[in-house]
Amino acid sequence: MKLSLNFTAACLVTTFAGTMNIAQAQTLPLSEQMAGTVMDIWKDSLSISGNPVKWSYDQGVILEGINAIWLRTGNADYFRYMQKSMDHFVTEEGNIRTYTKDSHNIDNIKNGRSLLTLYKVTGLKKYFNASTILWEQLKTQPRTKEGGFWHKKIYPNQMWLDGLYMGEPFYAEYAALIQDDKAFDDIANQFIFMENHSRDPKTGLMYHGWDESKEQKWADPKTGTSPHFWGRAMGWYAMALVDVLDNFPENHPKRKELLAILARVAKAAKDYQDPKSGVWYDILNLPDRKGNYLESSASAMFVYALQKGVRQGYLPATYSSVAKKGYAGIQKEFVEQRSAGKINLKGTVSVSGLGGTPYRDGSFEYYMREKVITNDGKGVGAFLLAANEMELAAIPKKGMGKTVMLDYFFNSETKKDQSGHDIQWHYKWEEMSNGGYSIWGEIFKQRGFRLKSLPEAPTAANLKNASVYIIADPDIVKENPKPNFIGAEHITAITNWVKAGGVLVIMANDTGNVELDHLNELTSKFGITFNKDSKNRVTGSKFEMGSIMIPASNAIFKNTKQIYVKEYSTIALKAPAKSALQDKEGNAVMAVARLGKGTVYAIGDPWLYDEYTDGRKIPAEYQNFSAASDLTNWIADQLPAVNKK
Repeated sequence: MKLSLNFTAACLVTTFAGTMNIAQAQTLPLSEQMAGTVMDIWKDSLSISGNPVKWSYDQGVILEGINAIWLRTGNADYFRYMQKSMDHFVTEEGNIRTYTKDSHNIDNIKNGRSLLTLYKVTGLKKYFNASTILWEQLKTQPRTKEGGFWHKKIYPNQMWLDGLYMGEPFYAEYAALIQDDKAFDDIANQFIFMENHSRDPKTGLMYHGWDESKEQKWADPKTGTSPHFWGRAMGWYAMALVDVLDNFPENHPKRKELLAILARVAKAAKDYQDPKSGVWYDILNLPDRKGNYLESSASAMFVYALQKGVRQGYLPATYSSVAKKGYAGIQKEFVEQRSAGKINLKGTVSVSGLGGTPYRDGSFEYYMREKVITNDGKGVGAFLLAANEMELAAIPKKGMGKTVMLDYFFNSETKKDQSGHDIQWHYKWEEMSNGGYSIWGEIFKQRGFRLKSLPEAPTAANLKNASVYIIADPDIVKENPKPNFIGAEHITAITNWVKAGGVLVIMANDTGNVELDHLNELTSKFGITFNKDSKNRVTGSKFEMGSIMIPASNAIFKNTKQIYVKEYSTIALKAPAKSALQDKEGNAVMAVARLGKGTVYAIGDPWLYDEYTDGRKIPAEYQNFSAASDLTNWIADQLPAVNKK
């Protein structure tokens, strides 16, 4: 990949600070220490070392890691950094400064993932318009005869492993957003074509590039492949697979092929992991050749892909030990303390490519000539992703193997999306805007839960495989002309399910914004009745009006001192229900009830939606993200040991 000269300059000017042992350095997670360095040396996109920045994939890799840390921590400083970085390039109309479509450089697609995140979270059309420009590039990208994307217009007839990461994760995410199901055949084919042409059957490793014409000096005259297995190239390909699978339809016939390719890539990565250091060499299969060296970006990419593959169920759990060994090696070989709360990443090769001017012949000697530097954007971005993934792995998996099901039936509001499709919204797992439950969903997944939605009426049959069932804000007529009201048959099914060991979570709303009459018929079975009132009404940005303090002895919120809840219905209680939290007036804000083997939690507000958990709106003293984590842990603790559905 060709690196922006401006970005390279920034990497070369980083300073080396201290020799402090990492284990003794800081208690802050390493992903956040690396992010601290990013936000220090690359404060914004306006300039790096006094030079203007161009639209570059390097920044997109970094922002991918920054976004992952935001989702894990709820610290909106990371989101704001991502938004500021992209806002330098994206105009109000949605054009992209310094970007040129005519070069048909697939590297330029990478940053589209950040644009899609910004669009989904903020709803600002400029980000969708900008991402559509990149989508349009893919539609006209030159291709090989069988349909594989050229890496760049200036590299005709060539596919590089790098290009799969630059293009396909965005391609899949955008296709999923606009519901272009036909695109997924093309997306899968890019991986299939690349593996067919570049995989060595003896080692399982993949050559850096393939020239369909076999005209390049670096190309094998029979196969068209480049001479060597470059570590980072295969790392790009591995990361592309696990990221694409996140948006690839579960029922698509080619999903199995992608999973099989990932399995082969993972095996090759395991086979060529250096047994002594735990990391990977720049040229993967030549550890003993003079000049070859352990390389940090490839190592971070393999750790990320393997551990994420395990977390998402794409790979067997045995690969966690490979990732763990790799991550330990990265810390030992490449990480050094920069200053308090900040680290450097050493040992990243700045660039390696094929062809071009001056000509890169793909020889071993060529790869060894490229500079190895500290705090290179590609290495830093990959490390952010790898470190965050390992930190996710360290979170206790209290919900492993269990399903949390969110109602989409009693709350079934719809609207048109940007493409004119009808979609459900308000308190939905996939909804990343203010009214969604995407952050809470991430917290559940971090603890091993599987997320499901239930668009049909609850029955004994469809509740059977759920451990947790959440009902949020049942519709009223002004929200949904044809609301689905809770009826007697639903109450029977839900009550029996709770008695059998299920955990029912009720997130109501204040009067006038929720259908309480039918909801109360259900909750009264557990001694809970929502009052038709509205407490903690907030004027403007006077957040203190929505404050509720958490007593130190609270059984649910063990790590939370203060939360923000506005305009909620209070709760009237009868046995077996008990108050779980009161406001300053002594009203029950939350309640808990036990029935049979199961548990019910209730609050008179949807509360944990993204507007108040993603850190972007409310002041930091209101610990709603922490509260969501505490509540999720508590929910997991209520499940009977045998209830592992």
